[in-house]
Amino acid sequence: MREDASPAKVYGLHLAVVLALFAMNFVLPAYHHGLVARIMVLAIFAMGYNMLFGYAGLLSLGHAMFFSAGMYGAGLAMTHAGAGVALSFVAGITAGAVLSLAVGLLALRTSGVAFMIVTMMFAQVFYLLILYFAAWTGGDQGLVLQHGARIATLGSLSLDLTDPTVRYMTALALLAVALFVTLVVVRSRWGRVLIAIRGNEERTRMLGYDTFANKLAATVLSGTIAAAAGAAFALLFGYVGANFATVQYSILPLLWVLLGGAATTLGPLIGTVVMYYITDTASSYTSAWLLIVGIALIVLVLFFPKGIMGTLRKKWLGWLP
Repeated sequence: MREDASPAKVYGLHLAVVLALFAMNFVLPAYHHGLVARIMVLAIFAMGYNMLFGYAGLLSLGHAMFFSAGMYGAGLAMTHAGAGVALSFVAGITAGAVLSLAVGLLALRTSGVAFMIVTMMFAQVFYLLILYFAAWTGGDQGLVLQHGARIATLGSLSLDLTDPTVRYMTALALLAVALFVTLVVVRSRWGRVLIAIRGNEERTRMLGYDTFANKLAATVLSGTIAAAAGAAFALLFGYVGANFATVQYSILPLLWVLLGGAATTLGPLIGTVVMYYITDTASSYTSAWLLIVGIALIVLVLFFPKGIMGTLRKKWLGWLP
């Protein structure tokens, strides 16, 4: 980040993005209204992944387990314990935080390709556990959260998460929190330590920093944000499924981050929007949509080698965080 990246300019840009999404709630057609709500939740997942991959430089292929831990933590609490919306959301976040701490303590003893493989193995074990405990998790069929259970109440006030507008605004509120938390972290002293670890871990260690503890903290924060996205997805869209724990959902946030720009705060959101709409548009016209998506991604990579926001930052807008 360059010195001319003034706080007013940086925070103003991010606030403008949030306000633009807020305004879109009133003008989007019904189909795109629901689609953007889903994209915002998945963008939170990508933001969590970006904290670990983009800023700490750790390539994980196991983030689906954190997303699905949040999803199942919320879904199981609501389905089997009768928990309300707020308590279920907290249960999902807690599940993801505890799991990311446990996985981080073990996986961070490796590095490079070994770290990638170990995280993928943990994710596969988590997926198999979901299938094994099908009596609780619903197995391949998953769990459908009932309409009545997805109404949050606070005294005489009620918040129906099945209402499209409420769902959209809730997703936007969570996105705004995740976006500004990420922004504060990466502009902080700790964020600079993570970037230093990504650049040269041995030199950072020689400067007196505990690189293992810092990477573990980044893993827990990354996993917790991903779990928050998973819990929100379950509560907002009423479904918890094992397919969200597959390797595919560990690769998708990597693609979203690479497309939008790794180590940029807005990159995960931009990448998720672009990837989702390319896929949705292509699949509506042809059964060979994967070919079109592949060609589009190749073109984007050729013209934006550091991702969309990363390339904009390098060539024209050096102040972008």
